[in-house]
Amino acid sequence: MEKIITGGFMAGKRTYIVSTVGILSAIGAYLVGDTTIFGALQTIFTLGGIYFLRKSNENKRKK
Repeated sequence: MEKIITGGFMAGKRTYIVSTVGILSAIGAYLVGDTTIFGALQTIFTLGGIYFLRKSNENKRKK
């Protein structure tokens, strides 16, 4: 039960999960016609940037 409360093996990965889900939803919104390609790409680049910013901050902390 303790692993579920603390997040288990996914603890500290919330940013990655949110970015991945956001990118998938942007692609899905484009495919069903809810947004234009430019709107989808804007969302994908923004969420990708957040992902890589988090990744670079983790690398700096490990050194």
